[in-house]
Amino acid sequence: MAGIGTKLTNIFEKDTVTTDLIGFGYSSISTVAPMFAVILNILLMGHFLKFSELGFVERELFSCTVLYIFIFALLTASPFNSVLSKYISDVIYEERYEDIRPCYYLGLLMNLLLSCLLGIPFCLWEHFVGKVDVFYVFIGYCGYIALVLVFYSMLYLSIAKDYQKISLFFFLGMLEAFFLSLFLRYVMHWGIRESMLFALMTGFYFIAFLEIAVVKRYFGRSSNRYRSVLRYFRKYWQLVVSNFFYTLGLYIHNFVFWTTDMKLVLVRTFVCNQPYDMATCLAMFTNLSATVIFITRVEMHFHEKYKGYSEAVIGGKGADIDTAKREMFRQLSAELVNLMRIQFIITSVVYLLCVVFLPRFGISWLTIRIYSCLVAGYFILFIMYSEIIFLYYFNDLTGAALTAVSFCLVTFLGSLFATHLSELWYGIGLVMGAFTGWTVAYFRLRYMERHLDAHIFCKGSILKPGMGTQPPGKVYDRAAQN
Repeated sequence: MAGIGTKLTNIFEKDTVTTDLIGFGYSSISTVAPMFAVILNILLMGHFLKFSELGFVERELFSCTVLYIFIFALLTASPFNSVLSKYISDVIYEERYEDIRPCYYLGLLMNLLLSCLLGIPFCLWEHFVGKVDVFYVFIGYCGYIALVLVFYSMLYLSIAKDYQKISLFFFLGMLEAFFLSLFLRYVMHWGIRESMLFALMTGFYFIAFLEIAVVKRYFGRSSNRYRSVLRYFRKYWQLVVSNFFYTLGLYIHNFVFWTTDMKLVLVRTFVCNQPYDMATCLAMFTNLSATVIFITRVEMHFHEKYKGYSEAVIGGKGADIDTAKREMFRQLSAELVNLMRIQFIITSVVYLLCVVFLPRFGISWLTIRIYSCLVAGYFILFIMYSEIIFLYYFNDLTGAALTAVSFCLVTFLGSLFATHLSELWYGIGLVMGAFTGWTVAYFRLRYMERHLDAHIFCKGSILKPGMGTQPPGKVYDRAAQN
């Protein structure tokens, strides 16, 4: 995240309403613009291709296909991204840039293998059991693989601090997809559903190719050292656990409600829960500004305190280290409090607007009732994720893993319990899970504050560890006295 801090500081330091708006817009473009580009493109394609004229089954089949593509592309990428990000950061710090390309290729191979192993059986089931035509199944599978490539390559551009290019590539890819959908529908006379899905698939591949080209241009040399990448997965397995269970926790409550009587089963393959899934989407968007606020404030304030503490550890006196540590944790507490205060105001206003206006746009009252509890859950969830990022700052990988596992497990159990309640409390599982994760992360941060000196200065070993015969315990012989 350290790539946009200087730019944000230069924008906000003028302290005017105009610069505040510019800074918020800049940070939004750098963080959440790609997702909005995809959503806007799907809405525009649906409007101009008259998607609403399709039958119910065809509309829902397209919606479920896109939903599954995004969910499972994120899930299959989650075990790799955090470890590879750690490896790349260490390589850049040590200026071993020739090791990045082997990391890219090996990580890509592992990610694609896992994605294909999960995707192929599902597609075979979709065709042979669900009786969906081969062409549509193949397009959906290609779109899934394309999005896997997009999410994977985004990691390397983020490490290279090229957030603006990510947003630009998404804009170009979705622009290409929009015009291609019009061409396929009105010139080639394809079906509406096929035109939209095929165009979306080509847009994802276009984004992926642009990202891959930039990655290869940035990291042109290759050391062909692949074994060191695999060693990182063994050494930092907590990162695999924390990132996977956090991502799984984002959707596990949806998976639970896909098994209830409210579920919708399409072509004996796709399962969804329309009211609950729509409420989840609305709740996530309501609190999405927390991501922008957190990144903005951490880049502008906390990162400088963290850098000051690191410099004090390297060459400062004991008193300087203690002072820097106190200032750093004081800033950390201030950032969490400010994030909760600002996001609470935003969430309250957006929630009120949604409750008042969304029913007028066709959103059912059942969705609104479910949304009421979920919006509180996502509010706590994004605060919890901010704490996980702080745990990463202090290299507390065990604390991050405990936070993610507890969040996922309690969300799952709480959602099972919530299925027996009224729809107003369907989201209580997410609230319980997010609050549990937030509590675990809070106490881990307090633990790190009390034991940071031992964590920083008492790790490692004087002698380089290695395999072999243990040396004798005798150090020297005392000379015999005459």
